[in-house]
Amino acid sequence: MKKLIQTLKNIYKIEDLRTRILITIFFVLIYRFGSFVVLPGIDPSALSALGEQTSGGIMALLDMFSGGAFSNASIFALGIMPYISASIVIQLLSIAVPTFQKMQKEESGRKRIQQYTRYLTVAILLIQGPSYLVNLSVQLREVGAALPEGIWFVISSTIMLCAGSMFVMWLGERITDKGVGNGISFIILVGIIARFPSAVAQEFAFCLTNQDGGGLIKFIIEIVGFLLVSAAAIMLVQGVRKVPVQYARLEKGRMTPALGARNYIPLKVNVAGVMPIIFAQAIMFIPLALLPFFASDGNTSYYNLFGNTTGFWYNLVFAVLIILFTFLYTAIIVDPKRISDDLKRNNGFIPQVKPGAETAEYIDTIMSRITFPGSIFLAIIAVLPAIISLFGVTQQFAQFFGGTSLLIMVGVVLDTLQQIESHLLMHHYDGLMESGPIKGRSGLSAY
Repeated sequence: MKKLIQTLKNIYKIEDLRTRILITIFFVLIYRFGSFVVLPGIDPSALSALGEQTSGGIMALLDMFSGGAFSNASIFALGIMPYISASIVIQLLSIAVPTFQKMQKEESGRKRIQQYTRYLTVAILLIQGPSYLVNLSVQLREVGAALPEGIWFVISSTIMLCAGSMFVMWLGERITDKGVGNGISFIILVGIIARFPSAVAQEFAFCLTNQDGGGLIKFIIEIVGFLLVSAAAIMLVQGVRKVPVQYARLEKGRMTPALGARNYIPLKVNVAGVMPIIFAQAIMFIPLALLPFFASDGNTSYYNLFGNTTGFWYNLVFAVLIILFTFLYTAIIVDPKRISDDLKRNNGFIPQVKPGAETAEYIDTIMSRITFPGSIFLAIIAVLPAIISLFGVTQQFAQFFGGTSLLIMVGVVLDTLQQIESHLLMHHYDGLMESGPIKGRSGLSAY
C-alpha cells in the first residue's frame, strides 16, 4: 500500500504524465456521457425490447464493445467496430496490393492509408446505420412503439450515427496523441469495464437465488477461476522467446566475436496481442449487420446458427478466424528480413546461423513455431465463455470469463501501465512493479 501511494505521488510530480492522465480521463468522460445521449425522436422508455435483445448472443458483444450505447439507441450506438472493420480491409490490402505495400513504407504513404481507412469507415457506417435503424424499428414494435415516420428521420439518424462513430474514433486518436495508452483500444476497454460491475452483481444474485446454483460456494469458485484465467491471459500476453545474438568487432582486419556483447531478440509468443480477436469479431459482425436488409427464412436459420455466441459453429468459425488473423497480423508486425538486415548492419549474428538469408529464414521458422501454439491458446481463451456458460454461469458474466473481454482488458491495461512506467523511469522514479519492468504487447522492456 505504501508503494502504491508513493507511486501515485511520483505520477503527480511528473507534469507531462499528470496532464496526459487527466486528458485521458476527460475524453473517457465525454465518451461515457455520449453513450447515454439517445437519438432524437426515440422514446428512451420504449427501449426495453432492445435491452432484452442485447442481453445475450452476438448483440450482447456489440453492446459491450459500445459500452451500452447500442442498447441505449445512443448517438454512439455503432461504436468503434466500423473503424476496426475498415482497418482489417486496409491491412489486408497492405499485404496483397503492391501500391499499398509501398505506401506502408513511407511516412506520407502511411498518412494516406490512414485517410483511406477513415473513408472506408464512413462507407461501412452508411451501411450499418440504416441496418441499426431497421433492427431498432423491429424491437420497438414488440413493445407497441415505433420510430418516427419519413425518410428524413432515417437520413438524419444515419448521419448522427455516422458522426457519433467518427467522433468516437477521433477521441481514440486524441487519447493516443495526448493521453496514455492506445486510444482505440482504450475506448473498447472503457466499454467493457462499464459492463463488468453489473455482470458480477447479476452473477452473485443468480448464485444466491438459484436453488440449484450452488450458492456462495459456486460464486467463489467462479471468481477463483476468473483470476486463474486472467493469470493465463497475462502469461499469453507477456510470453517471450529469446533468441541469442552475438555481436562482432573488427580486430586485426578480421571480425571476431566481442566478449560480453551477447544479447537477445525478444520474439513474442503472441506478438499480435488482442488484434486477431478484434478482427475476427468484426468479421463475424458484418454479415449479421446486413441481414435486416435481406430478411428471409434462410437468413433466419443463418442468424440462429451464427448469431448464438455459445453455439458450436459460431465458436468454431471464430476460433479458425483468430488463428488465421494471428498468423496474418504477425506477418505484418514481424519482418524477419528486416531483423536480419538490422543485425548484419550492426555486426550482429545468431550463433551457428549464417548472416543474411539464413538468419531471416531461421527467425521466420522460430516465429512460426511459437505463433502456432500461441494462436491456439488465444483461440481457446477466446471461446472459453461459451464453454463456461455450459456450467450454469450467466452469459453476462461468462463474457468476461476469458474471451474477447478479458484479453482486451489484460492487453490494454498492461500497455497503459507500461507507458506510465516508462514515464516514471524516464524521470528517475521507481517503476510500478518491484519484480521488474512491465511488459505489454510489444514484448519490450519499459527500459
